[in-house]
Amino acid sequence: MLLKNFEELKKLVLKRPKKIVAVSCANDWHTLEAVFKAHEDGLLDYILVGDENKIKEIAHEHGIDHFSGKIINCTDEKESAEITVRLVRDGNADFLQKGLMQTKTILKAALNKEYGIPTGNLMSNVALLEIPGYHKIVGVTDGGMIIYPTYEQKLGMIKNAVRMFNYMGYDKPKVAAICALEIVNPKMSETVDAANLKAACERGELGECYVEGPISTDIAFKKEAAEVKGFDSPVAGDADIILVPNISAGNMMVKGMLLFGGAKMAGVVMGAKCPIALNSRSAIFEEKYYALVACCLISDIIK
Repeated sequence: MLLKNFEELKKLVLKRPKKIVAVSCANDWHTLEAVFKAHEDGLLDYILVGDENKIKEIAHEHGIDHFSGKIINCTDEKESAEITVRLVRDGNADFLQKGLMQTKTILKAALNKEYGIPTGNLMSNVALLEIPGYHKIVGVTDGGMIIYPTYEQKLGMIKNAVRMFNYMGYDKPKVAAICALEIVNPKMSETVDAANLKAACERGELGECYVEGPISTDIAFKKEAAEVKGFDSPVAGDADIILVPNISAGNMMVKGMLLFGGAKMAGVVMGAKCPIALNSRSAIFEEKYYALVACCLISDIIK
């Protein structure tokens, strides 16, 4: 399986039953626009949780006065997160979407031991990117949640990303543990971690995947760079997943591709009992829409 772009991902979703998304703090136009478009395209049904008056006012301003889904009135951010998480836990929704709220609020609700949807595994962010000039969708982890991941957390991040790509139909995703160079330097801990992650993969500890590391960014994306540097690996020029050494590296990589490389993105949190469509509050409609598309497919496979 190789997905070249989000439209191919969308075609996979359309072959499956519609999902239900629970949207927390839905009083935001780009969030509503993405949900309404996904519903119109036959991908999902929805439950909107948030300030009902604001939701209707925002929708009316954009010419929408009829709602096919349900609205649950709630003006408190924390309560809105709890309601949406309970909807998933109780089987009334398939996955979550973050609206106009702080990320930590919805993640805290998802991890709540009383009403949440934890699995006991690490939760981490995967940014799916469609990049002009690269031949397929690539996932970057983690540029949104885990600041300075430990080696153990990197194991969990890889497992989450590999699981996501397995759900998307990849038998053996190729993971590039990128560093500034492709040799181990004891003074650069990320290169040591990368080599150990590769060894862990070879021992079968990370499931069905290839892990290469340390590996530089140019080699991960360009076979020509690997040939010039004499670097032989099935991951070279064909990476499916990019493991970054810390949140700053991931954040700058993703935003650089979005701002200057014409990339499209879908942000998804993995590790809970369902995927969470999670983009920044400033994310445009397209990013939120493709996150919904990805979550529709992943939540269907999980169930």
